[in-house]
Amino acid sequence: MRKTFGKNEILRGIDLEVGKGEVVVVIGPSGSGKSTFLRCLNLLEQPSGGDIEFEGVSLLNNKHNLDQLRQRMGMVFQQFNLFPHMTILDNITLAPRKLKKLSAAAAGDIAHGLLRRIGLADKAGSYPGQLSGGQKQRIAIARALAMSPAALLFDEPTSALDPEMVGEVLDVMKELAAEGMTMVVVTHEMGFAKEVGTRLIFMDGGVIVEQGKPADVFANPQHPRTKEFLSKVL
Repeated sequence: MRKTFGKNEILRGIDLEVGKGEVVVVIGPSGSGKSTFLRCLNLLEQPSGGDIEFEGVSLLNNKHNLDQLRQRMGMVFQQFNLFPHMTILDNITLAPRKLKKLSAAAAGDIAHGLLRRIGLADKAGSYPGQLSGGQKQRIAIARALAMSPAALLFDEPTSALDPEMVGEVLDVMKELAAEGMTMVVVTHEMGFAKEVGTRLIFMDGGVIVEQGKPADVFANPQHPRTKEFLSKVL
């Protein structure tokens, strides 16, 4: 997969296969193409070359219904992207009602179950502005889960949070990983990468420089650029 913006080549050929139930953690310096790579996976950005195959179907093949495929790949952003004028319950139920045509009652049952799961059962009637950053990010995860996705993409989900709120979001992600959710996570949380990741990818300059089991890459990075990066963040 390649991606260019004008004359800038942001992704210079990404070859990657993610297996069902894997937690692939992507790390690297700012500007290395991590977020662009993630946004290309569900076509929030249109790749300039290559292909993306998801559940046996090419996402770049126009014969297929892209919206239906996207429903199977949830995304959690750095900045939550909740609708401020809607209650938490309405934020979570909007997509299931509009896209999956669920009744308000059925979507509400799913939402209340997810709110209990993330420890925010009492916030259904609240508005995003009344919640902390950590609570909003947990709601964003619940909103993605409400569509019953086969995979979740996380774009630096804790980088906008105060340090004391990071743990509550990572705990939810750890539970999802333990339950077998397929996840691709762009993050600066090295502890999470080491504890939860099944594979660690180090990107720099729009390419995958090194990948392997997190414990192996952290303990014995093979590429000089990986060694340099890890020496500054660990």
